[in-house]
Amino acid sequence: MSTIAYSQFRRFLQEELSLPQESIAMAERSIQSDKIHLPMILWQYGLVTLEELDKIYDFLEEVV
Repeated sequence: MSTIAYSQFRRFLQEELSLPQESIAMAERSIQSDKIHLPMILWQYGLVTLEELDKIYDFLEEVV
């Protein structure tokens, strides 16, 4: 994922799904090398619901 797309993705997580910056940072630390797995990490940690996970993948499909 490009830097610009990742910036848009982070903004989506914060603004559309109201995820706190701390939650996103925690998930990011778990996947240091490959940010594409961030949606699954957020779901595994219980930070997003399945419905929100679907929204994330819909967003990523449009951006990436």
